[in-house]
Amino acid sequence: MKLPEASCGEFTRYCGSKNSCCFVKLFVLSNRQLIIQSVEQLTLFYETKAEIFYGKGFPQQGIDDRPLVVAYAGVLSIVKKIGLVVKVDGEANKKANELEKWLRSNGVEVVRKESPPPTRRFSNKNKTTAPPNLFCLFVLGGDGTFLSAVRWIGDRDIPILGVKFGEVGFLAETTEEDLFTAARSILNDKFTITPRMRLLVRVVREEREIINDTVLNDVVINKGALARLANIETYIDDHYLTTYRADGLVVSTPTGSTAYSLAAGGPIVHPAVPASIMTPICPFTLTNRPLILSDTVCIKIRLAKKSSDIMLTFDGQVGLEINDQDEIFIKKGEYPINMITLPGQHYFDVLKAKLRWSGGRV
Repeated sequence: MKLPEASCGEFTRYCGSKNSCCFVKLFVLSNRQLIIQSVEQLTLFYETKAEIFYGKGFPQQGIDDRPLVVAYAGVLSIVKKIGLVVKVDGEANKKANELEKWLRSNGVEVVRKESPPPTRRFSNKNKTTAPPNLFCLFVLGGDGTFLSAVRWIGDRDIPILGVKFGEVGFLAETTEEDLFTAARSILNDKFTITPRMRLLVRVVREEREIINDTVLNDVVINKGALARLANIETYIDDHYLTTYRADGLVVSTPTGSTAYSLAAGGPIVHPAVPASIMTPICPFTLTNRPLILSDTVCIKIRLAKKSSDIMLTFDGQVGLEINDQDEIFIKKGEYPINMITLPGQHYFDVLKAKLRWSGGRV
């Protein structure tokens, strides 16, 4: 028996074992955690677009090359495990407690994590990642909390929903007031997934890669408070572009175009546009304008000789002090982040509300 790719719904199939034969009703949701519940057994597995066979007379091929045989009639039911990442804030924690209690009352397993504070030191020591079998992730906080949750997800294919508890909340899909309405929609699978591009950032020092990381919003080169203008050499696919004399340089995704890049005078780019944006921060030459690039290019950046007191920051969460010995390579990442979109939500409604355009409400 082969389940079709991306299949959802109810299937009834003939199954057998060495000792018995039966019909088993399968409720299949592609790429989600499933459980077989029967009198005799409880088996956890994943439907990962593989060929799955059951019982006597069929090839004994199961998940992870292990046979999967259903011996007794049972019902395959979807058991969801949901993650919560919560801002360190009294109101956010109170609402997270309510949500966790409500989810558990609906038979959902909950994994909870507090959002860590930003740090100036980049380190992979003691770095943790989200469990691979999360159905989705709720983020209660502002954009900073959301970005820390994205770092926690890493390369895993876990849908994420932002719930606004911060000041701006461009990344939030819903608000505190609509949290439980959104949660019901998600538990009932009434949502869609919108992939958002990420940037892969590599830092090479003396021919050795010291950083390999991804960002959802932006990577920023910024001078210190007392430093002189930074001289930032830029190359596109190894072709020299220019040397920016500026306070810094922002390289952002379309999602990040409404963050630091916008504050530095960059354009607003729709998240579906396949592009990256380079925006100089307070450039000495006024003709150094923001530049929109294809998402197929590789950007190389290095500092001019004798540069000092320059920081490289990743989504505003972690930082690294860089010098003229470093080369920074930036290109489209292989793994996008999957953002949950709820019924009735529209990107331009969020945009005009946050920017207080005519017809928008915060």
